[in-house]
Amino acid sequence: MSWLGLEGKRVVITGAGGGIGQALARGFAAQGARVVLLDRDIDRSGPLADELGGGAFALICDLADAASVTAAADRVEAEGGADVLVNSAAILRPGALDTVSTADWSAMLAVNLTGYLTAAQAFGRGMLDRGKGALVHVASIAGTQPQPASGAYSASKAATVMMSRQLAYEWGPRGVRSNCLSPGLVMTPMSAAFYADPEVKAKREAMVPLRRIASPEDMADVALFLASDRAGYVSGQDVVVDGGLSQVLMGQVPRPGYA
Repeated sequence: MSWLGLEGKRVVITGAGGGIGQALARGFAAQGARVVLLDRDIDRSGPLADELGGGAFALICDLADAASVTAAADRVEAEGGADVLVNSAAILRPGALDTVSTADWSAMLAVNLTGYLTAAQAFGRGMLDRGKGALVHVASIAGTQPQPASGAYSASKAATVMMSRQLAYEWGPRGVRSNCLSPGLVMTPMSAAFYADPEVKAKREAMVPLRRIASPEDMADVALFLASDRAGYVSGQDVVVDGGLSQVLMGQVPRPGYA
């Protein structure tokens, strides 16, 4: 067995067709896990499941539709149930708070927050019955550092962290752990347009103490640990994976006489 001990575990990944979702799927599959890829777009997740093999399969699932989540959970339970759930689905609908529509606000919360709870309930039920399981929710540093002109995004991610903590509190006595992973700047298909301009890319890199933009694999590596038994005493935590970006605020304050 590998150090992580994920061989043979059934891992369900929401938003598996996205940049981070695909890296998660490949990372877990490389460790011998049996991966279930959930995404609204089977054209993104289906070919990846075929590529991974090893019992991986893809299901159409919209986190904003409770019936869709229940149907996916029933299918997974018929296969033996989930050992791990990784919530990585997310949507972003830009908008300043003075003009954002309630429809856009609600649509983001329906996926980024309520959808995470719906998935946790549906796939966690079997974990609770078996007395063992792990949840990993992809939040964001935008949950603690407000991101302007992004509608409900920051609010949804902040709420995700608190939801995860509450799950850790309530489900811990029944053997289920819950943690968050909060990425900083990550190069994904969704963010690729920001990096098309070399000058913008360089400015962003210069903001990060590690002087590079993260890859989806950087996020997957941490999620693998949090999902594994090696993190068996880690629960209710928000693990920030941002290359130190969230620590640079005081360095932006002018201090005459200091380098």
